[in-house]
Amino acid sequence: MLTEFSIKNFAIIDELSIHFQKGLTVLTGETGAGKSIIIDALGLLIGGRGSVEFVRHGEKKAELEGLFIIDDTTHPIYQKTEELGIEIMEDHMLVLHRTISHTGKSICRLNGKLITLGILKEIGQSIMDIHSQHETQTLLDKEKHIELLDYFHETTHPSFKKDYQKLYSQWLQLKNKYEANNKNEQELAQRIDLFEFQLKEIQNADLQPLEDVLLTNERNELNHFHTIHQNLNDAYNALHGEQKGLDWLSHASNNLEEAGEHNKEIQSMHEQFVNHYFLIEELSYQIRHHLDQMDYEPARIEIIESRLNEIDQLKRKYGTSVEEIMTYSAKIEEELEEIKNRDQHLSNLAATLNALANDLLIEAKELHTIRNKAAKKLEKAVLSELNDLYLEKTKFRVDINYVKSEKGISLDGFKVSPHKNGINQVKFLISTNPGEPVKELGKIASGGEMSRIMLALKNIFSKHQGITSVIFDEVDTGVSGRVAQSMAEKIYNISFGSQVLCITHLPQVASIADTHLRIEKVIKKERTHTTIKELSFEERIDEIGKMITGAELTDTSRTHAKELIEMNHKKR
Repeated sequence: MLTEFSIKNFAIIDELSIHFQKGLTVLTGETGAGKSIIIDALGLLIGGRGSVEFVRHGEKKAELEGLFIIDDTTHPIYQKTEELGIEIMEDHMLVLHRTISHTGKSICRLNGKLITLGILKEIGQSIMDIHSQHETQTLLDKEKHIELLDYFHETTHPSFKKDYQKLYSQWLQLKNKYEANNKNEQELAQRIDLFEFQLKEIQNADLQPLEDVLLTNERNELNHFHTIHQNLNDAYNALHGEQKGLDWLSHASNNLEEAGEHNKEIQSMHEQFVNHYFLIEELSYQIRHHLDQMDYEPARIEIIESRLNEIDQLKRKYGTSVEEIMTYSAKIEEELEEIKNRDQHLSNLAATLNALANDLLIEAKELHTIRNKAAKKLEKAVLSELNDLYLEKTKFRVDINYVKSEKGISLDGFKVSPHKNGINQVKFLISTNPGEPVKELGKIASGGEMSRIMLALKNIFSKHQGITSVIFDEVDTGVSGRVAQSMAEKIYNISFGSQVLCITHLPQVASIADTHLRIEKVIKKERTHTTIKELSFEERIDEIGKMITGAELTDTSRTHAKELIEMNHKKR
């Protein structure tokens, strides 16, 4: 849920911080006070299209920040943030931040880490859904209807697509491989020529593992040969010879040995000293050996430089290290083998692909059967919701068809095109007038009917989409009376599974809310500002009373408002 939302220099809002509660929160106020501006700001916070027009006049940037609490650790947001390498904060906190400059540039952050606008949109819309009277939503997008139907079914069968999707992933990977191998002869000939040239070039170089590292080290040693030789020689001379390091250490050992004859602690010290003495003596022999092995060959530097230059030439083409070049060589050698034995290889791939396609179709047909059964249950659920909203004569149908394609897989005399969710296309069709045929949701004309249909669908799907916050921006426009009361109850029901924020002009909706915020526009120093206040019980009565009369507050409207609040409180 959204717990804190901060707005700075956005439209007519200079600075505003809003604390949101669980359940249903309504926002009311006069037209132009800034209610929809707050919703616009939320839309931008979750990845909506920005504009310089949103930046408050005279300011360089607008800033939006929202704090979300995602208690459900199984929510997809946890997997997504893990993929991005972003840690969700303590107490399951997620902070989205967006800055829009006066030049139009957007900067997006998630828990302080920079992210792209695309990622912000993906994450934001997985936790918040904004619905307004005129905005195209997921529910109107027929491409999303199959996912919504599946969400509906998944509440009781959470992994029903698991086997299909596993097979689909394997089939798609093999299909792409088959198509890549089944290219025209000219292109294959060109690939063979290229791979053979590259392979010959790499093999002629006769690379050895870590050769570039070893040669670089050797070149460095030769370039500093005299310095290394001098330092090793000085180190050896400092240890060996009369009155040198080892001589003095030997003298110290004799003294400790003599003292240890009279003290056990000193005797132990002597034993440790002797052990270290032998280690230093052994190291001195190693220094001497290294000195004896050192041999300066000026010609060797030229050989190394030439070899490293040859390796660098290969690195520019095939990898950043000898290991990467050798890996690439093995890869193209394998590809060459597959291309040269293309016919047999394609035949094997085709056989495997056909077998996998048959298994995929079995699973896809099972999904088709499951969806048809789920569709019947969804139709009943939607019609029940619509009946409560006084659309009892409405027809609602879930239309399930196959996705057909000439290049697809054969199924019962026709060809289908598999996708990640199966071989089906799902559409929600509706008719609100008796005798009229069912049509796609987006083709319904009446605003009031559309509001009720959207609300009915959201009341069902909000439980299945994982959305933690649902925003309604004046979706109750065009309704009144008993329909308004029914819509209020539906909106409140959604708040059981998701936090709901609702801009409303209906007293029925305002009176059923858990929290009531009033938005006001004030003039300070000849500039417009937006303020927000959480209303007390008495203040709610006055605000709802004004909503009832549409004019000045009266004793009658106050009494009616109080009764409305108390009635809805009992219903809750």
